[in-house]
Amino acid sequence: MGIGQAIAFRLAEAGTSVMITDVDLEAANQTVEQIKARGGKAQAIQADARSTADAKKVVQAIVEAFGSLDILVNNAGVYPSSPALQTSEELWNKVHDINLKGAFFYSQAAAREMIRAGHGGRIINLASIDALHPYGGVAHYGASKAGVVMLTKALALELAPNHILVNAVAPGGIETPGTKAARVAMAVSSGITEESIIEGFVARLPLHRMGQPDDVAKVVLFLASAAADYMTGSLVLVDGGFLLS
Repeated sequence: MGIGQAIAFRLAEAGTSVMITDVDLEAANQTVEQIKARGGKAQAIQADARSTADAKKVVQAIVEAFGSLDILVNNAGVYPSSPALQTSEELWNKVHDINLKGAFFYSQAAAREMIRAGHGGRIINLASIDALHPYGGVAHYGASKAGVVMLTKALALELAPNHILVNAVAPGGIETPGTKAARVAMAVSSGITEESIIEGFVARLPLHRMGQPDDVAKVVLFLASAAADYMTGSLVLVDGGFLLS
C-alpha cells in the first residue's frame, strides 16, 4: 500500500516484471491484479522483512519467475510513535529489524544473486527526512533511517566494482494510509485535531502541499533507470522543501 504500491505501479508501467513481497499476501495480490489490469507483469510472495531466510526465498522466487533479479527496492518500514523515555526494547528491536536489518539482508541476498549472474543491478533504499532532522516521538525510527542512509553509502562503495548501484530516497510528509494512522494516534495523544496537524505541517512546506506516493515512486523509477547510471551512494530528498524551512 502507499509508497510501495505506487513504486510497483511505476516500475510495472515502465516494463519491469515486479515481484511484490509483503507479510499481507492478500494486499499484495490486490496490487498484482491492478498491475495486470493495466497490462503489466507482476507476482506476489508472502515474506517478512525481518527474516533472512525469507530474503533468500524471495530472491530465488524472483529468478524462477522472471529469469533474473535486476532491481531491489527496500521499501518496508514501520514508524510507531513513542516518546524516547517510554520506548521499550521490544519496540526498538521491531523498528530496527524491519527498517534496517531487513534492508541489509535483502540487499545482501539480492547482491549475491546479481554478482552470480554477472549483470550488475540497482538497489534502492527508502530512508526518510527523519534520518536528517529529528522529530519528536520517533527517535527509534529516525535512528533506523539514519542507519539506512549510511548502509546505502557503505553498500554503494563496496558493491561498485560489481556494477551494482545503491541509492536512497528520503521522503518527507507523504499522504499514505500509514501516515494517516500516525496522525490519528498523535491527535488522540495530544488532544488536537488531525486537520490541525496537517495544516501545521503544510504551513512549513515551501511547496504548500503534502506529498503523494507517486511523488516518491517517480524518483525511484529515475534511480532504477539508465538516467541514473552515474549515481551511487546518493540520497535524494523528496520532501517538498521541508528541510529548507
